[in-house]
Parts: sequence; structure tokens; C-alpha cells
Amino acid sequence: MGLGILGKKLGMTQIFHGDGSIVPVTVIQAGPCYVVQKKTAEKEGYNAVQLGFEEIKKVNRVNKPRAGHFKKANTPPTSFLREFRVNAEEVDANEVGSQISVEMFEIGEFVDVTGTSKGKGFAGVMKRHGFAGAPASHGAHEYFRHGGSIGQNMTPGRTMKGKKMPGHMGNSRVTVQSLKVVEVRSDNNILMIEGAIPGPNNGYVIINKAVKKSK
Repeated sequence: MGLGILGKKLGMTQIFHGDGSIVPVTVIQAGPCYVVQKKTAEKEGYNAVQLGFEEIKKVNRVNKPRAGHFKKANTPPTSFLREFRVNAEEVDANEVGSQISVEMFEIGEFVDVTGTSKGKGFAGVMKRHGFAGAPASHGAHEYFRHGGSIGQNMTPGRTMKGKKMPGHMGNSRVTVQSLKVVEVRSDNNILMIEGAIPGPNNGYVIINKAVKKSK
């Protein structure tokens, strides 16, 4: 996929263009990220670069295995670690201990943003899947928000996999593709992306170059 960057969603605002139009944008603190580890096809079986984001202030709270991992890379401990699958040339180009900044992006290009969506708890079929509910007349009792039939009798005699039913809603990994970069502020590591991205404010996100759309 290529090397991306890690960041934190700060919130949403809007930007005014010269023609008076308004663009809703999500503000992301993107980087700086440390290159903590490099993985090669010869040693690990695949090529990847591991990045760390957001330094941990209280170092005494880092356990020994993780502290040793950062010490080997000669980088400060970070709270968010993720790998990016890259080709062999990008593995060679990024040295362990170096930094990746928001300057890798430019205004006008498109990115894919991955985050963890907001958890909604246990939800019924009307909220979770948009069911219409049962008719609320003709003697219906206590069945207004139910999902209806969930299977057959003898054949196959079970509930089919993937049936839309009540359950845990949200709190899952979501990727929004082809979002436009509106502004890049390298002085304070701020990236402004048009539209909304998954997750709450202060939630961690992964930003990659768009796979479907170029500048």
C-alpha cells in the first residue's frame, strides 16, 4: 500500500474559499511519527515499516518488553504503533530512528483514513440496520420494533450466517476512502481533510495515500 502516517482526530471545523464557498474539514494532528522498526522479506517474510506516534510522557508506565523495543530503535516510547506494508525500496529509504512528518502530503491529493468508529452499545434492528418495524395496528402487541422472522422450520433448521439481528453497534475498524486534503500545516503538524472520518475526537487514525483516486 505504501507508507502513510499516524495521527489523532482533533475535531471538525470549516474553511472558507475565496469564492465564498464553505468546506467542512476534519482537523488531524498527523505526526511526527518515529520509524521504530523495519521488516524485510528475507527476515520476516514481508516488507514493512513500523511507525510510532504520540510520545508517552510517563516513561515509568511502559512495560519492559515495549521499553526495550523502543530502546533498540533509539526512539522515545509512543502510545500508538502500527505497521505499513511497503516495497523494498521504501524499507531502505526509511532508517530506524528517523521521523515521518505531515509534509509527505500536499494540498489537493486524496487519502484513505482508517479509524475505530464510535461505539453505540447494544442496539436493536431498527437502529442498527434501519428496519422499518412491524405494523402498529390490527391487534399487534409488543412487537413494534422487532425484526420479524429469523429462519425456517425444518430446512435448513437454523439461522443463516450474516442475518441482520440486534447486537453490538459501532466500535469497529472503518476506512473512508478518497478524502481530499484541503490544507497542510507543517509548522504544527496539522492536516485538514475534507469531510468526516471515523471515531471520536482524540481517537487515533491511520492515513494512507488513496488507492482508488490520485490528485
